[in-house]
Amino acid sequence: MVLRVLGAALPQVLRSIAWLLLPTSFIALIAWSTAGSATGNTGDPLRAAIWIWIGTHQIPFDLSLGTSALAGHLSYLPLGALIFPVLAIRNGIARTVDRLDGDTSLVVPARVIFSILYAGFALLASILSKTDEVMPVWYFALIYVFPFTLIACATVARRTSLGQGFLFGSRVIALLLGISGIALGIALVMNLTLVKNLTVVLQPGIFGGILLLLLNILYLPNAIVATLAYFSGVGFAVGSQTMVSPLSFDLDKIPAMPILGALPRDESLISLLGIAVIMFAGVLLVTWTVDLNQKVLTQSLIVATLLAAFLGYSASGALITEAMSAVGTSVQMGFGALLAIFLPRMFRRT
Repeated sequence: MVLRVLGAALPQVLRSIAWLLLPTSFIALIAWSTAGSATGNTGDPLRAAIWIWIGTHQIPFDLSLGTSALAGHLSYLPLGALIFPVLAIRNGIARTVDRLDGDTSLVVPARVIFSILYAGFALLASILSKTDEVMPVWYFALIYVFPFTLIACATVARRTSLGQGFLFGSRVIALLLGISGIALGIALVMNLTLVKNLTVVLQPGIFGGILLLLLNILYLPNAIVATLAYFSGVGFAVGSQTMVSPLSFDLDKIPAMPILGALPRDESLISLLGIAVIMFAGVLLVTWTVDLNQKVLTQSLIVATLLAAFLGYSASGALITEAMSAVGTSVQMGFGALLAIFLPRMFRRT
């Protein structure tokens, strides 16, 4: 049985990896041929493509760059890039299941073996692609890529049944993120001139402009999470010793990233009304679970809090230098979700 599943999964794992790695290699080759390389080594674009593949899976990097040996970390990675591994993994596991001739008893082992093989490649890529300057944090392939792949696989074929607590908790977080996305869109439109100026400063050119646009799109989920953190009162950072929140605004300058044109200019007490929206989401959660028992409500609130904390962690990180060692929000955003706990309990029908 194991050999049969392994034989069906291995080719599809390689196919899923190539599905993203090959076009990434093509882009890296074009960029290398255009910008050149300090060493002139033709292996540089391939290594860069592997690093991009690793980065799309949210594996951070330890860096030591330049003649001055500038040390730092790169862990603020675009959450939107996860869509590419998700599509590749879902396609791969679907083909794997098809090759098992409809044997439903092998679906779960296929998911596990597929995830192990996929995470194994991420682990090997992280270890073998490291240099003295760029070192992927290899153990994230085990603690992040494996469960991520397993979850993506669970959405294909015979789907894993999720508890009501998870369904309602994730639904309320999705609602809050949707509202935050609308607020971010409005902020971008209102500050369109600044967004344009930040683009002009970079002077990316035609090919660079396309890549810059793609990068900003991929960072949109990070910005949406930061927007939610802002309106929850927790706030977020754009560098060390900075804070952007309705009650505190400590920010001197920003990186030349067009999406950052949506940043507020100062404190905004009226933005604290966002807390009321989060409380309303808690009341809405009660209406969804009013006909169920107290246990479902409690589970939903716990799931919502943990998801908010996880999103806050995933959408934050460091950008190489000490000055940018804190970017985004943090797990503290999860405490903002606790605001949805006490008010709903007051209205809970006994």
